[in-house]
Amino acid sequence: MNAAPAPSPGPVEGGAATPKHVAIIMDGNGRWAKARGLARTEGHKEGVEAARRAVEAARDLGLQYLTLYSFSTENWRRPAGEVRDLMGLLRQFIVDDLPKLKKEGCKVVIVGDRDNLSLDLKALVNRAESETKNNAKFTLQIAFNYGGRDEIVRAARAVAAAVKSGEMTPDDITEKTFERFLDTKDIPDPDFVIRTSGEKRISNYLLWQAAYAEYVFLDVLWPDFTKEVFAGALEEFYRRERRYGGVGAG
Repeated sequence: MNAAPAPSPGPVEGGAATPKHVAIIMDGNGRWAKARGLARTEGHKEGVEAARRAVEAARDLGLQYLTLYSFSTENWRRPAGEVRDLMGLLRQFIVDDLPKLKKEGCKVVIVGDRDNLSLDLKALVNRAESETKNNAKFTLQIAFNYGGRDEIVRAARAVAAAVKSGEMTPDDITEKTFERFLDTKDIPDPDFVIRTSGEKRISNYLLWQAAYAEYVFLDVLWPDFTKEVFAGALEEFYRRERRYGGVGAG
């Protein structure tokens, strides 16, 4: 018999409200594969399955936005074969999952630097975004070839160009106007960031956007991430008191 699904967590008295946006650092594919005597590629394949489970769980748990960190600007340092496999997995994910995501009303947004992606991968990314841009039930944001510092530098260059062209003046630059030049300009900041695999660092992820996010670090390796694990992480979030630099209720 199948076990009954775990009840969805919810806010607790004095704790945080339901998050709109959760961001995940999907870590541990390689270690998962190594522990089983498998090639790292097999770990990444299982990681894609975990990503699919996370998207379904996010919707079931009442979230509006989910961001997955799938390939960082630093990941180019990995062996060429592994990089090629990771690029191929994104291609396959878009090809296989786009019809289902469209049907379910999911908007797909892909953030990161596209300049050094192959032409066919750029075309697929553009297709995923254009074919889902009017969907409004749920937003899946994928950070691919993404780095927080790189994003801020690219945004700063765009701001400098706007000032140089006369579109804006230095006095026009505020946090709000700067945010309009970020990759994530149309997405609210994450309330909660989850990292799997036991590592306790943020790895250049959403540096601007996650300034006031709550963090939780899970020991589970990403391929073992399930709806139950996701719900357990949210239970921790609901126990937090979010003060944004202010004074708590007590």
